[in-house]
Order: sequence, then C-alpha cells, then structure tokens
Amino acid sequence: MNIVCLDLEGVLVPEIWIAFAEKTGIADFRRTTRDEPDYDKLMHYRIDLLSRHGFKVGDITDVISRIEPFDGANEFLDALREKTQVLILSDTFDQFGRPLMKKLNWPSLFCNSLVVDADGTVKGYRMRCPQSKLTTVKALQSCGFDTIAAGDSFNDLGMIRASKAGFLFRTTDEIRRANPDLPAFEEYGEFLSAIEGALS
Repeated sequence: MNIVCLDLEGVLVPEIWIAFAEKTGIADFRRTTRDEPDYDKLMHYRIDLLSRHGFKVGDITDVISRIEPFDGANEFLDALREKTQVLILSDTFDQFGRPLMKKLNWPSLFCNSLVVDADGTVKGYRMRCPQSKLTTVKALQSCGFDTIAAGDSFNDLGMIRASKAGFLFRTTDEIRRANPDLPAFEEYGEFLSAIEGALS
C-alpha cells in the first residue's frame, strides 16, 4: 500500500516566515529550512528574533490567517487523494497549521508544537519526534506502507531519500545542484504525473 508524504510550506502554501518578514519589514525572518539545514539552530535564531522585536505568537498567526494556498495546490491535492493516501509532514507547529489545513480541505498534518507563555511569548518548541519527517516515513514503512515523499528544503531530503520514490518541488538551485539524481518539478501537473507513475 502506498502513502504520499508531502512537505507543506513551499510545496502547498507560501513560507510562513517569509510572509511574516514581508509583513514586519524585518528581512532576517526570511531565513528558512531552504537556507539553514540545522533546524534547531534555525528555530533558536527565530525565537531570538521574536524576543528582540517583541513579537508574540498572535502576530504570526495573524499573518497566517491571510496566507492562501498556491494556485493549483487544492486541485493537485484533491487529485492526488483520489489516487492514494496523503500525509502532510511539516516542521511547522500546531499553532500555525490549523487555518492552513482548513484552506486545503483538511488533509492529515503531522507537525511540531511551540512552547508559548500565557502572554503569547514564544519560549521554545517541541519536536513531535527526532528527525520527525524521516522518523515518520520509517514508521510508516514498518507498518507496511510504501512511501513516496516530496519537498523543497534540506529537512525534506531524509524522507525523500528513504522512500520508494522521492521528488523535489520548487526547490532552490543549491539543493537541486547538490541532488542531481532527484527529479525536480516546478508545476503541479508534471509533479502529479510523476507521483502517479511512482504509484504504479
């Protein structure tokens, strides 16, 4: 039995932290997992930035409420779910994911959690499990699933390479050059066709 594991940000919806950078005018928030392979380092960098500028979790969720899926993302996801099971594996957070899942017609989402004080100050984060995307793919495989994985960032490469088939979608030139053996796509139509081919 197949299951497709997809990254969220950069694949189905715009990057949350880039949208936040654009809203606040603070370019330092633009740094994402496309730029920084060390997720723990990246999150401590973000939490420090939030603290220095006095932003609370509500400031971020206000921006998220205005984010819309990429053009064609819902149609792609609906077409894919007609063919097989789909799971969104993301290093985003419970506090961020729900409004985006509503706009994507409620796919299943596995993600992490922020540690937030009563006043909304972001104090830290909790990973769902170590190396959450790769660990989840391996767990699914141990249950008898053949996984097909896709994403755009450094933190997606583990699950992509551990799967029966793996793809890059709208990734960076750097990641594409470093992984020339991975098929890379820019449009949902060709991406869907590649996944359908891997399902057979």
